[in-house]
Amino acid sequence: MSTPAAVEPRTAPTTVPVPVVSLRGLLPYWIFAGIVLMLAIYFVGAEEGATSVFAGSNVHELVHDARHLLGFPCH
Repeated sequence: MSTPAAVEPRTAPTTVPVPVVSLRGLLPYWIFAGIVLMLAIYFVGAEEGATSVFAGSNVHELVHDARHLLGFPCH
């Protein structure tokens, strides 16, 4: 008969301190994310017509399905 394997005693789990980030430290990331989201909304929602940045309808066709998904009318 084989001998049972040695059982090691359980130790208490170690705690790792969670880094604290202030709101002021996160502000640049929130501003950057806001600018990126505003540009995305512009290109999906208004990139055509008088305010067009790119000539033609290439951007419109690229984001056409996203326009419908987000509820922007386009035709």
